[in-house]
Amino acid sequence: MSNLQVNIGALSLKNPVMTASGTFGYGLEFADFMPLDGIGGIIVKGTTLKPREGNDYPRMAETASGMLNCVGLQNKGVDYFCEHIYPQIKDIDTNMIVNVSGSSPEDYAECAARIDALENIPAIELNISCPNVKDGGMAFGVTCAGASSVVKAVRQAYHKTLIVKLSPNVTDITEIARAVEAEGADSVSLINTLMGMAVDIEKRKRVLSIGTGGLSGPAVKPVALRMVYQVARAVKIPVVGLGGISTAKDAIEFLMCGATAIEIGTANFLDPAISIKVRDGINDWLDQHGVHDIHDIIGCLDA
Repeated sequence: MSNLQVNIGALSLKNPVMTASGTFGYGLEFADFMPLDGIGGIIVKGTTLKPREGNDYPRMAETASGMLNCVGLQNKGVDYFCEHIYPQIKDIDTNMIVNVSGSSPEDYAECAARIDALENIPAIELNISCPNVKDGGMAFGVTCAGASSVVKAVRQAYHKTLIVKLSPNVTDITEIARAVEAEGADSVSLINTLMGMAVDIEKRKRVLSIGTGGLSGPAVKPVALRMVYQVARAVKIPVVGLGGISTAKDAIEFLMCGATAIEIGTANFLDPAISIKVRDGINDWLDQHGVHDIHDIIGCLDA
């Protein structure tokens, strides 16, 4: 059995496998399919300061080697999470991490502050791909100034491990990564979904209710690998890799590109026990190759 333990800032993970926000509910939904304490962390669905209804249907579409979604961060708000969800998940023996979204730096900071008070939530993941309602709707994460403004506000209000989830819909993702690192991010996770579209040629309409949505699944993996490789060499903080991971081989590729940990997203819809299988597959590969510590392969491409 190889050593699979890794650290994301002050956060200790028993193994590098986590689940991606929006694909694993609050974890409880998967308890019948796998031991929730068997992976390094669970990132629960996006949480906002106020309740959100999300976008109209249809808001998901299957595509070649992936899927599109425009769910729109449907959730009942952070107060509901604190009062009703947190008591149900606080004793799960893994890192329960909350994905935080907002429409202004103040919203992000207030939401994060309320989660900061929850003893058994050791980290948050900031979704900076949200539109800035005060600045014309452009996503915070596509400019250094926008990304910095959110992280700076949250860092003042939140005192535990802060992971910032980066948008791939940018010219140079390393610039954004360095900007959030400078404002106090403990880690970055990438990539969030790529913007895409699907068309119904019989109806002569776009498939999704709002026209466009986020592309995820195996189709995005080569892009995600490239960006993780670049960012891991641009910052000093740990990188969490995600985007199209559905096998242990996929996960190992991200680790070799420089990711300290990984998240599994779309694959959860196909196999609710996939994260455990990926964990075991990583361990088997390490054993077969005589690698006793996972750190020996993290970022090894340039070793």
